[in-house]
Amino acid sequence: MLRAIQLKPSPLFPPGPSVPFKDLLNSCPSMSSLQCIHVQFLIHGLSNHLALTTKLISLASMLSQSMCYARKLFDALPQPDSFSWNSLIRGYADLGPCTEVPLLYKEMHHQGLSPDHFTFPFVVRSCAVLTALQEGKQVHCNVIKHGFHSNVYVQSSLITMYACSGEIRDSETIFDGLEMRNIVSWTAMVACYAQNGAYEKALAVFRWMVASRVQPNEVTLVSVLPACEGIEHLPSGKSIHAMVIKSGLRLYLPLVNALIAMYGKCGNTDSARQLFEGMEFRSLVSWNTMIAMFEQSGYGGKAIKLFRRMLTEKVRFDSVTLVSVISACTGLGALDTGKWVHELARSKGLESDVRIGNALLDMYAKCGSLECARNVFTRLTSRDVVSWSAIIGAYATHGQAEDVLELFSQMNAEGVKPNSFTFTSVLAACSHSGLVEEGVMHFDSMRRDYGITPTIEHCACLVDLLGRAGQLNEALEFIRRMPVKPDSGIWGALLGACRIHGNVELAELVAQELFQLDPHNVTFYVLMSNIYAEAGRWEDAARFEENDDEAGFEKDPWV
Repeated sequence: MLRAIQLKPSPLFPPGPSVPFKDLLNSCPSMSSLQCIHVQFLIHGLSNHLALTTKLISLASMLSQSMCYARKLFDALPQPDSFSWNSLIRGYADLGPCTEVPLLYKEMHHQGLSPDHFTFPFVVRSCAVLTALQEGKQVHCNVIKHGFHSNVYVQSSLITMYACSGEIRDSETIFDGLEMRNIVSWTAMVACYAQNGAYEKALAVFRWMVASRVQPNEVTLVSVLPACEGIEHLPSGKSIHAMVIKSGLRLYLPLVNALIAMYGKCGNTDSARQLFEGMEFRSLVSWNTMIAMFEQSGYGGKAIKLFRRMLTEKVRFDSVTLVSVISACTGLGALDTGKWVHELARSKGLESDVRIGNALLDMYAKCGSLECARNVFTRLTSRDVVSWSAIIGAYATHGQAEDVLELFSQMNAEGVKPNSFTFTSVLAACSHSGLVEEGVMHFDSMRRDYGITPTIEHCACLVDLLGRAGQLNEALEFIRRMPVKPDSGIWGALLGACRIHGNVELAELVAQELFQLDPHNVTFYVLMSNIYAEAGRWEDAARFEENDDEAGFEKDPWV
């Protein structure tokens, strides 16, 4: 049982059984006041009063920044009822850690208590946060078993849970089966599509919702705005913006931030800037959204300038801010500015953040400072696949194949599974260093050992590797049995190899494929002209020079 806090009686909390505890609890303003009320509980021998203690648990969950106090209150109850369990589960779902929620849900079952329509939404929501799909499916079975399959709030939480795991079809099945849809279920389905990149469907459901005369709220609008990506969706974004103004939600901060991001993704940076400058109050998210918008739109200089203004106005930055600024330095090749940002990160103790470390690593590598990139990588306390891929890519760019293969081996030894980008760097390094056996081995290993389907970039690396090594027939055979359709980049790599090794006959065959795929590309005409010239076939070279001049027309170079 909790030990009583020794406080003297006061006019606010007089001794005696007549203390109006319900009124006190309903008007409790802070955690310190709650603790005082709890003392009076103990003084009056009410520590086992189930309803009042449950109210204490609920308030402790709302007024505290952690669940420690609420949990001690709950553990002191001799026989908590369903309402007590629900209060504790809700507290963990809101404050975290969410990992406690499925455990409490199972324990509630073991105690012989049945969950109800209050229990399920919080349990399902926690499964969504944890992307615990299997546990979520088990809860879904219990929802059906206990007869809550038609409860719109429970079903809405299930839509969100499946969406967070990428199971869109399951979300659609639940949504389509709803007899009645409210704002929560509509919003859940819009968010499901938007979060999973099905932007057209998100907008279609949103329009369907409006046509059904369901008024979207601020959560719905924040959920649908990410679906307005690209210039083609700008009209939809503007319509939603008009809806925001009409509904009087223009001062809702998350919604304004979402509008700024939307305009940025649609390429309308001027409208985004106007919104930002017109804000009466800007949160850190507002600044981060605007800086990220500039960086992602190719205005790295403006992103850095806005960050400097942020510092001048003494707005605290975080790791999200710095990742965008570092990425802006990367795009501009601004090494000195990147080093300045690195020092800022170090001074604020943010250098160990894996996201910042990865951004710095990428920045130093692309700005040509391999030594600084390696230093950042060495100091990282936690290295994920992005960290390893970045340092491997850095060494691959600098043509240091031995270091690439050594790092790849270390990566595997530390149990970090490589991804598609890792293999692109490994194959490129093998290609530039002529390591044919190693390159072929790693290409075969992608699918066999890691289940990664080779992309067009991987195939281009292998064709380049075989071509550089003079294995032109092997390269041609590989192209013909490629798992993906070869593009002009694949055939272009082989054509370049044909020039290196003076294979005119194969070059003519490859050129036919290229001119069908990309008849307007001048580079291939020039390359064929050079191949003929180097072989002493001057007439053919001259003919291709003429076609070079007329490459804007679809003309058959073989005629």
